Amino acid sequence: MITKTAYVLLRNDYADWEAASALAELRRSFGFSVQTMGLTTEPILSMGGLRVIPDIALPDFAPESAAILILPGSDAWREGEVVEVSEAVNAMAALGQPVAAICAATLALAHAGLLDDREHTSNGRGFIAKYIHKYRGQAMYRASQAVSDRLVITANGVAPFAFAAEIFRTLAPGRKLDIETYESLYAKGLLD
Repeated sequence: MITKTAYVLLRNDYADWEAASALAELRRSFGFSVQTMGLTTEPILSMGGLRVIPDIALPDFAPESAAILILPGSDAWREGEVVEVSEAVNAMAALGQPVAAICAATLALAHAGLLDDREHTSNGRGFIAKYIHKYRGQAMYRASQAVSDRLVITANGVAPFAFAAEIFRTLAPGRKLDIETYESLYAKGLLD
């Protein structure tokens, strides 16, 4: 059975805009449902002041039910490893399901060891090493807006549209023209 549910894991003060376009287009244009997840089901407040009550708590997450797990940035990711998050992203990887992290959420993938042997990006070359001493992926770091390597998608904090495009390429590779149109539209920021 192929699942068409995208899960987004939200932390307090998450960056509203970083996954917004990806989630909107996954739902609107690519036919996915979207489920919000928190560490608990307590309400989460975004950087922009949006209050979200998660659909599920992380302990209830079933990786086999997810088409993708998306982690937007938040300063909360700088506070250290959340073991349950590491377990969830590693479970996704073990199932051959994609995970995607942008901005400081790339720290969660690094804590889980997923960036030690995959090409990736983040908020600058030294960002991950500054917070995670066990990180061994410095040679795999790429100074790019977004990178996808073996079902792990990463992006820097100023590249939400490139992040979304990599997610679309991973989940809907047959929709190349639609993805190119999306990239062209948001790269220019203009309508003719």
